Amino acid sequence: MKKASIIFSSLLFALALQVSAGTITIYHTADVHGWYSARPARWNKENPARMIGGFPALAALLKKEKNPYILLDGGDMFQGTPEGALTKGMASVTLMNQLGYTAAVVGNHDYDYTEDTLKVLISSASFPFLGANVYYKADSKPAAYLKPYVMIEKDGEKIAVLGIAGKHTATSTLPANVKHLEFGDEAAETAKWVAEIKKQNPDAIVVLAHIGINDDLALKTVDVSTWTLEAAPHSTLAVARAAKGINLVFGAHNHTGLLKGYYDKQSGVWLGESGTELAYVTKVDLNFDDKTGKLKDINVALLPLWTDETGEDPAVLKTIAGYSAAVEREMGKVVGRADTDLGFAPDGLDSDIGNWLCDATRAQAGTEMAFQNTAGIRAEIKQGDIKLRDLYQVMPFDNTIVTLKMTGAQIKSLMTYNLHDGSRSGMQISGLTVEFKKGADGKVTDVRLKKDDREIKPEEEFFVATNNYLAFGGSGGREFSKGKDIKDTLVNVRDAMAQYLAASPVAKAPARGRIKRLD
Repeated sequence: MKKASIIFSSLLFALALQVSAGTITIYHTADVHGWYSARPARWNKENPARMIGGFPALAALLKKEKNPYILLDGGDMFQGTPEGALTKGMASVTLMNQLGYTAAVVGNHDYDYTEDTLKVLISSASFPFLGANVYYKADSKPAAYLKPYVMIEKDGEKIAVLGIAGKHTATSTLPANVKHLEFGDEAAETAKWVAEIKKQNPDAIVVLAHIGINDDLALKTVDVSTWTLEAAPHSTLAVARAAKGINLVFGAHNHTGLLKGYYDKQSGVWLGESGTELAYVTKVDLNFDDKTGKLKDINVALLPLWTDETGEDPAVLKTIAGYSAAVEREMGKVVGRADTDLGFAPDGLDSDIGNWLCDATRAQAGTEMAFQNTAGIRAEIKQGDIKLRDLYQVMPFDNTIVTLKMTGAQIKSLMTYNLHDGSRSGMQISGLTVEFKKGADGKVTDVRLKKDDREIKPEEEFFVATNNYLAFGGSGGREFSKGKDIKDTLVNVRDAMAQYLAASPVAKAPARGRIKRLD
């Protein structure tokens, strides 16, 4: 009888655990872009040599977690480093399998090596890839390799995770790779799928989206917890307000880090974003009532992955070492030298690295002008020997040089569009200068183009070079499609950089001021 009583008590205890989860923790990463290892935090003024980031640090942190947890990723997993690019993402999937990811939403750059390559990655993953709003144009059927959502049962609670791809994916990867796909409106698709999910009575609904909370916060790590933000179209705020019943929305794509998350009073939804390059991870505690099992509150925090605090998991270090050794044999080759740093633009306009890259493109293509999207330049070049790895980090995409002829009017339209609100330029240039004013309403006015100190006329025609991403429909490049004699040279931009560097070591940075904001 005593034995039966013990068994009965054990059963009651087990049932109690199923009913009451207490706290379930969610960890969120996004825009890792192949940065698997720790590196010095050069931006840290107190100690720029302090090491931060990487999967080994994240794995070590997870091993210390006492609560049952879920591990999610917001997309753009591999494109950005040689390890990611040369394995076409397989290194990312291997590492994410090792860490035990629960689910990931597809990012725009996850299509960079074609949909077929993405399908191979998904077939190798031990976790589902999500994308509820991805359809085939031909028949409007959903992309079957992506799940719309997953229902996760964790410690007695049902947590639904809905995946929403960015509508921008149509132009923010190589457009030819996704021309057969339709990316539905993020908010409308969220409303549609949340209605379906609610029929299953989940205890919490999480949306995993590859869009950001606010474009103005791109590349920033900030505390917006006390701000009042408006919901722009195609933002996570618009998603949060799309349907009742959502508890948490994770954003990505803009490389924003929200230090304390953001609570949207209008919708009652918490939002989080995790920066980029795996320097941070967002930790969210879902706190459930012990008696009812209902979600009672949420805590959000962005955690820096300082390796001296987290430690590094030896098994994950070993996995990365295997990839790095194979890659380093090629990437360790010295291809040139710089006697100075080539950095980003402090004023958001033309940069050392942008000017140099465009000069290299123009020289190798033999054109009068060259253009490169600012967002495609992903790293600086530091003084000293330059290795092939450095060029891959500056230009991780396998873009090729495209030549064409454009009129002065078309180039003016191109630059006006890419000057945004006048505070930053979405385009880097060579072979011309651009002057503009910023009106009282924040709009760009009086855009003037000059070549050799004379103003360019609208009807003049120029032989120009750009990359195939911009030339064939990528974000910011629509004017290129209006040019004539468009030709893809099939010369990789990165190869052109290496050839230019071999012929012309960097003695000094190209002079800034190619793009000028006039008072």
